[in-house]
Amino acid sequence: MTVLAAASPTRKKSAMRAARTPVQYDGPVIEFPAVPAGERIVVSASSFVAYEQCPEKANARYRQEYGPPSRPAFVGGLAHRIFARHLQDGPIGADQFNQVCREEIGSAPALNFRMGELGLKPSQLSGIVSETQALYDRFVRFPTEGFRGAEVSVEVEPQPDVVLQGRVDAVFDEDGRPRLVDWKTGRIFEADDQLGFYALLWVLDRTELPVAVEAVSVKTGERHRTEPSEADLQALVTRIAAMVTALRAGWDSGEAFARVGGPWCTYCPLLDGCSEGRAAATVMAQG
Repeated sequence: MTVLAAASPTRKKSAMRAARTPVQYDGPVIEFPAVPAGERIVVSASSFVAYEQCPEKANARYRQEYGPPSRPAFVGGLAHRIFARHLQDGPIGADQFNQVCREEIGSAPALNFRMGELGLKPSQLSGIVSETQALYDRFVRFPTEGFRGAEVSVEVEPQPDVVLQGRVDAVFDEDGRPRLVDWKTGRIFEADDQLGFYALLWVLDRTELPVAVEAVSVKTGERHRTEPSEADLQALVTRIAAMVTALRAGWDSGEAFARVGGPWCTYCPLLDGCSEGRAAATVMAQG
């Protein structure tokens, strides 16, 4: 693990599939507010977004309670592996695609696990491969100029026992600064918090401010771009600190967390026992 200069409390660890030549960010350092000591907590973009939607949903994630597995999620996970392989190694021929998909599934423990959860057998993968191929055929139309790296894992510890971590799907150079991209295999809904989280991680880890962070739907062609400012990221890190404080307080006291109904309730593991979630799911089902 690489340790930052003694003047900074942030410890960092990162990995990238391609070499980088960073442009140093000369602005003020983003400061993570002090939080009460407590149980070690790892905050990802998905757990932060879950907390902002419904605190009890986020709490369920920390108890290792997740929604049911789905075929679209499995295809999306495989597609992300294929996109990264394309960016790193070059185009994948049609005659190789089936074998490459099987290799990626075999080398990814998470995909293997989900395959078992879905009850899929190797002989049933042809449909999965076809759906992934359709996404890949769209993906190859996107420009790749300025490519820096794919599946970039970033982890920082801005306060003792508070870890922020995430994985950026792709990084491109734009005017000498990084542009972070999050590939989507479905529609793009509210993405600002997730994109902001990635920008924050990048600044804390690399001390360079991304010129932009984008969510790009491979399936629909939608693109959502945000250009984060120092003030945006300082406001975001304050919200993350508030989340950490609230979760630790709830875990210590045993008090229940708030439940908030919304579109996210459809696949929530708490749905059956949550009146707010059932009401929201009913509204969603009625269109």
